[in-house]
Amino acid sequence: MTTINWTKATETIDNAQTLLMVTHISPDGDAIGSLLGLANGLRERGKSPVLVVDGGVPGFLRFLPGSETVLAQLTEGEWDVMISLDSSDESRTGKAGDYGRAHSKTVINLDHHPTNTMFGHVHVVIPDAVSATEIVYHWLVEMNQPITLEVAMPLLTGLVTDTMGFRTSNVRSSTLEISQRLMEAGASLTEVMARTLGSTPYQTIQLWKQVLPSVELDGGVIHATIHQQDYKKIESKEQSSGGLVSFLLTANEAMVSTVFTEVEDGRVELSFRCKPGFDVATLALSLGGGGHVQASGATIPGTIEQVKLRVLPLLRQVVASGSLIIV
Repeated sequence: MTTINWTKATETIDNAQTLLMVTHISPDGDAIGSLLGLANGLRERGKSPVLVVDGGVPGFLRFLPGSETVLAQLTEGEWDVMISLDSSDESRTGKAGDYGRAHSKTVINLDHHPTNTMFGHVHVVIPDAVSATEIVYHWLVEMNQPITLEVAMPLLTGLVTDTMGFRTSNVRSSTLEISQRLMEAGASLTEVMARTLGSTPYQTIQLWKQVLPSVELDGGVIHATIHQQDYKKIESKEQSSGGLVSFLLTANEAMVSTVFTEVEDGRVELSFRCKPGFDVATLALSLGGGGHVQASGATIPGTIEQVKLRVLPLLRQVVASGSLIIV
């Protein structure tokens, strides 16, 4: 069990005159939820944090209170403290993180990924937490900061999305207890579910229409390929697969799923998911990425064909070394 010096972390925040907060590139519900949940709490504490994530907040998460304050890029500024949220390593924070670390005196690393590299000066890293928003919740409680609606809604969003609606194997009774506290503060579980897990833009469906013919299943590994031309065909500005990797894993015969996404600069983005009893985090870490045991990813150089030849045999090894656990 990770031990956190909550007092030191809180004193670092309280003593800071200027604050910067960043989260990881291609942000999900936990990234934006932890960013906004903590920021809204700190604003109520009298702070004025600057929030930024490369590319800004995805459209489906702009219903969260405070989302309009998040910047899409960072090109100027100096800060006493930078808080990095939900990022296992420095590269995951993108250009905003690079700039922020170079212009901040102290970096707080708040994360829940087992593959966290422990960068920064103050560590609030709890690998057993189901989401970064769970850690934010505990921190706010430790600093005696009230959980208001503006705080609760983003935090509940992170809990819901990172557990796929409380369906991952790391969900505990305490996870549901925290969710209850957030709902008591006014957060609507119905709205969060509807706007995240129960919401798919038509443009995403158009993308899947282009991509699903590429799906293959081999040795318990199911995978799909997204080329840049697929995004261009549907005129998509946000290059997201819309949860395709999770959808693929619903196939009964699949133990591991992955989506190979072509990136314009000669790299391939890899998204991994697996069923309980298997581990894709170790593979992601070996490829320079990171994440959770059941959900992780990496970005590596090469063409789609080159990356497939390298990664698919490794994914088959993941299947061979695991065993399905029915939970």
